[in-house]
Parts: sequence; structure tokens; C-alpha cells
Amino acid sequence: MNKDKLKPMLFSTLKHYNLKQFGTDVISGVIVAIIALPLSIALALASGVGPTEGIFTAIVAGFIISFLGGSRVQIAGPTAAFATIVAGIIAKNGMDGMIIATVIAGAILILMGLFRMGSLIKFIPYTITTGFTSGIAVTIVIGQLKDFFGLTYPAGTVTIETIDKLKALAFNFGTFNPYAFLVGAISLAILIVWPKISEKIPGSLIAVIAGVLIVKFSGMKVNTIGDLYTISSSLPTLHIPAISFGAIKAALPDGFTIAVLAAIESLLSCVVADSMINSHHRSNMELIAQGCGNIGSALFGGIPATGAIARTAANIKNGGRTPVAGMVHSLVLVLVLVVLIPYATLIPMPTIAAILFIVAYNMCQWRTFVHLCKTAPKSDVLVLTITFVLTVIFDLVLAIEVGMLLAMLLFLKRMSEESGVVGWKYYDPDEDPDGMNLKPLPPQVRVYEIYGPMFFGSSSQIDTMNFRDVTKVIIIRMRGVPALDATAMHSLENFYDRCHDNGIQLVFSHVNEQPMNTMQKDGFVEKVGADNFRPHIDDAIEWAKGLI
Repeated sequence: MNKDKLKPMLFSTLKHYNLKQFGTDVISGVIVAIIALPLSIALALASGVGPTEGIFTAIVAGFIISFLGGSRVQIAGPTAAFATIVAGIIAKNGMDGMIIATVIAGAILILMGLFRMGSLIKFIPYTITTGFTSGIAVTIVIGQLKDFFGLTYPAGTVTIETIDKLKALAFNFGTFNPYAFLVGAISLAILIVWPKISEKIPGSLIAVIAGVLIVKFSGMKVNTIGDLYTISSSLPTLHIPAISFGAIKAALPDGFTIAVLAAIESLLSCVVADSMINSHHRSNMELIAQGCGNIGSALFGGIPATGAIARTAANIKNGGRTPVAGMVHSLVLVLVLVVLIPYATLIPMPTIAAILFIVAYNMCQWRTFVHLCKTAPKSDVLVLTITFVLTVIFDLVLAIEVGMLLAMLLFLKRMSEESGVVGWKYYDPDEDPDGMNLKPLPPQVRVYEIYGPMFFGSSSQIDTMNFRDVTKVIIIRMRGVPALDATAMHSLENFYDRCHDNGIQLVFSHVNEQPMNTMQKDGFVEKVGADNFRPHIDDAIEWAKGLI
């Protein structure tokens, strides 16, 4: 099977579909919907929108991405990675700004898929993805401490940035509500302990039921979703935002960030799923599906979505093996929205906070973070730490930009340190018996060996080559040069001009394919003379002797 072709996986799986698999997909879809319901509500609240927006996202984006996606088992919906980004966009540009940014992100994702850029995601360093994922987890925890402790803030309190949230927590901790903390602690304990009792029923559902019952029948004064938000059981409807050039320009950076994060998250989820079912996803088709899903979600009242690893894993464990399971999960959520959503108003806010604590813990990758800090090169640890800190203190946009820039600069520095120019030693065979294995050269011939990639970061090494008054021929051995860029080519041309002005002939030995192509396009081979490019150092030395 060609894993890169632009064909939805649904159409491929239906060729051999049967009633038994349909039954399994339906059961898995129902179970995943039960898991997705409290998560979608919790993640929507963490994103600064209402609970119905989270359910709309799971319904619209979940269905579209399963229908068009390049994975057999991917389940899409709102994820923790987008929570702080969406909250920041809405606080800054409002709901319309978020819709425009998400539509832009969807268009970028579609273009990435059409231009076969699915494989380019691998060029984003692991340290950056780990850094911002851990940073997002920390910001989610900080953002939920208010509801977990039952704090109340005065009107006008600014809590957009993480630092603002920490300041508000410190100044208002005197409003601590012990009842809210008790409900949150019980919910958190259930979420931790329940998976050890049963994996059939999700712990989040049990925690929600327990939280509702405790608050309902104990009379505790604890905020519920209904106290803070208005929940409607109406189905998603199309909403076109007010579009202007200024709005699009303002939303572009956010759209780019959403697109990159959606691509990374969805393709990582696909890779994890592939390893669980021994399959191969179609990365480019998945990107197109993610783009369509995000556009649909934004225009029908939702927020950004991507592949959710936890829900995808739950789908696999319950027997889902085709995109039908993901589509069933969305349809079940439609039923829940119409029939059961009024009961969601009873869910206590501390229970939502506890669910998000577990989500943050599962995504934080603290073991990976610590392992990298202990074992990775210092430059990688620097990228990891800076990306993490910038994500927590500022935002993900700045973290990715600075992280990528720093990673590239450090990579270039590392590559330049792996490149160099070494001149062969001169020796007298009669006086130096230890040089018996060295190649004898006439005094008029000098040999330089270049190694490593020659690019703008290392091209200055070429300037270190020199010659003596007796030098007539310089051999440049390039067997260790895999690549040559325009800057290094310019340095070689300057060296050739220096040699030409001093009556010195250049001879090249073992030039690899890419450097040779660059030299030919530049006209350098013709300038030096094709005969002066020799396949082996011995051949080059003999040729040089003939030129003296």
C-alpha cells in the first residue's frame, strides 16, 4: 500500500469491511464518546470558551477528520495543547479572531498536505516538541488552580498570561473554598485510583458522576458549570466572522502556530497508533483532513482540533480498526448534546480542574524531560529549557520561534565544528623513518584535505589554505565533503583567483556528486579545467607531478 497517496483511509478500509467489524467499531465509538465528553468540556473551559464549543469541536472536527483522514484509528477533537493558545487568542482578538486564525490554520494544513509536506514535520527537533508540551502542561495546571481551590477574583482581574494567573492566585488565596478543594481532591483521587480498578469505564466519567452527586446532595457551596456558563442543546450552526485585511493580518501568526501544532500532534498520534496496530498512516492525507476538520470546526462554533493520542489509544484498545469508529464517536456526541447536555450544568468546576490535572500530567513527559537533561548534549538541553520556559512565561508562538531559531543556530555551529581543512605534512624520508607510510610529494606540490559539509558557517576554513614560494600545484582532496553551498563555492573561487595570480595550478581529488554538480553549474570546473579533477589522490599526485 502506498502510504503517501492522497486517498482517505476510510475508502481503502471499506473494500474489505464486514458486519462484525462494524459492530466492533460502533462499540468502540460509543466508549470513546463517553471518554471524550468530559474531556471536551474540560478542555473547552480551559480554552476560555463554553462547554458546548468543546462538544461542537469533537462532533464536527472529529467526524470530518475520521471521514477524510489518513489513519485507520485516529480520533480527533479538542486537545490540551491548544488550550492556552486558544485562551490567549480569544482574550486578544475575540471569538471572531479565533475563528479566522483557525480557518487560516486549516488552509495551511491543506496546502501542507497537497504539497506533500507531511514528512517535513520530522525536521522539528524532539527537544522543542518536548519543551513546549511540558510547558503547556504546566500552564494548564496553573490555569486550573483557581477552580480547584474554589478561589474568587474581583471583577476586572487580568488572568491572560501565566504570570498574571500566578499573581491573581497569590493575591486572592484568602478566598479559598474548603468545600471546592474537598470535591476536587476526591475527584482527583478517583481519577488516580479508578484505572487500577477497571479500564472498561473511564475514570473521568466516574469522577464526574461522583462530583455531581457530592455537590447535589451535600449542599456544599461549590461552583458548577451551570453557575458560570450557559449550555445550549442546539446543534452546531454555521457562523461566518467579520473578515477584513487587518483581521487576517492579525490572525496570521496565530494561524501558523495552530497549523504547526496541529500537524505535529496529529502525525505523532498517527505514529503512536501505527505502532499499536502495525499499520501505516498517510501523512499528507491526514494533514488535509486536519485542515478540513479545523475549518469546519471553526465555522460551526468549535475551536482548533487535532489527533488526540489518549482517545486514539482508547479506540484501539476497544477494537476500533477503521475510521467508522471515529465517525460513530461524533454521532454519539450529537445524541448526547441533544438529550443529556442539560445534566452537564451540574458538573462541579473542581472536578473539571482535577480532570485537567490528569490530562496535564499525562502530556507533560516529565520523565523524558529529565532524561534529556541528563543525557542530551548541552546545546539540546539549552533548546529544551528555553522552549519550556518561554512557553510557560510568555506563549507558544514565541517559544516555537525562538526554539527553532536557536536549534538551527546551534546545529549550524555543530556542523561547522565538524568541518575543517588539514594540510599534509612535509617530511624528509632520509631523516624521518617514522614517515615511511606517508606519500612522498615533490616540494612544489602541496595537498590540503577538506572534510565535513562546506557551507556558509564553515566556508572561512577555506581561507586558511596557503602556499609557499616554491609551490606550483595545490591538490585539494574532497572525499570527506558531502555538500557544498554557494558561500563555500565563492570562497573556493577566491582561492582559485589567489592561486592563479601566483602561477599555481589547482587539482581536485575525489569530489563527491553534490559538490561536483555545484561546481559545474557555477562554471568552476570549466575554469579550473576538467582534466584537473581526478578520481583518486594517487592519480591526483601523479597528475600534479606532470604539471610541474
